[in-house]
Amino acid sequence: MGNALRFLCSHCCKPTAAGDSESLGPHGVSSSTVGVSALAQDLFHFDITSQVPEGLSKHVVSSKKAQANWYTRHILHTKLITTKHAWKEAKPPPKTPEEAARLVIQTLKRHQKADVEGLLAFYGLPLPHTLVQVTVQSPSSLPDGVQFEMHTLPVDAKAVADGDTITVYVSTTDPRESAFVPGNVHAAAVRRSEARARRNFAEADAFHKQIIDSGYRVIHIQNEEILAKKYRIRLRGIDAPESAMPYGKEAKIELTKIVQGKPLRVLVYGEDRYGRSVGDIYCNGIFVQEMMLKKGLAWHYSAYDKRQELEMWEKQARAKRVGLWASKNPEKPWEWRKDRREAACST
Repeated sequence: MGNALRFLCSHCCKPTAAGDSESLGPHGVSSSTVGVSALAQDLFHFDITSQVPEGLSKHVVSSKKAQANWYTRHILHTKLITTKHAWKEAKPPPKTPEEAARLVIQTLKRHQKADVEGLLAFYGLPLPHTLVQVTVQSPSSLPDGVQFEMHTLPVDAKAVADGDTITVYVSTTDPRESAFVPGNVHAAAVRRSEARARRNFAEADAFHKQIIDSGYRVIHIQNEEILAKKYRIRLRGIDAPESAMPYGKEAKIELTKIVQGKPLRVLVYGEDRYGRSVGDIYCNGIFVQEMMLKKGLAWHYSAYDKRQELEMWEKQARAKRVGLWASKNPEKPWEWRKDRREAACST
């Protein structure tokens, strides 16, 4: 087995824990990690046994002989996804479900639609109509209206509140932040470090609480402790379904997938009435709002943002009927919130 496939299997092919609350796909693996790891595992198995996975026939229309042909000629010769040759020659090897899906679609483009979609569904990979192509990259200079720019530490999954709100942290070594750190926060950070050195963790936790209450936190990254300022970010120009609404959970999951474990570039345009910084977010150069709109997991918040490209991306998702647009008449989140405010006032 090639180095890339060996690396992939060692990092991705992990059994689902008993009692895991995540739903399982037809392949029997967690829906958030399916595509790449399950496919790598099956290709490794096929490389040894020449047997296609059990249950695949329920999802495709072609015979088992044809299925085996996909796993041999198309995988080995045209470099579909993972075997020992393909993973090494794909630059870089697919790491995300979207990347794996694109390779499947490209390789099986002359096959029946039912086979392509069936194979994708079997591995929990995105279907062709749900894949999006991003067009906007992180700007090289600050656009008009930007009040300031921040570069965050990698985002924790728990920091994603819903489909349009994220809590981020910015290191106080950042030039903009360093000049504004309160003296009491600096002092508490020093005393916390001293308490930890004495292994007095109760005292250290008390100092950390003071730091947190002041809007900061000490974050551990790669064996380093970083004092960081906390910001709540409201994604500018979009409004995702609330958690209790249809597609609210899906919107949160998608935003988490985009930003988890990655540093962000945030261009801040102002502050809303809840004290959140309203900004455009870029992750690895990708415009996050574009992704959310094109995947049909947010509305263009036209009452507060008139950008035509956001309106266009929403219309594209509507036309493809992806995400919340699979419903004929999805409820607008701002109307949903208004109805509940009025209901609360009337009681």
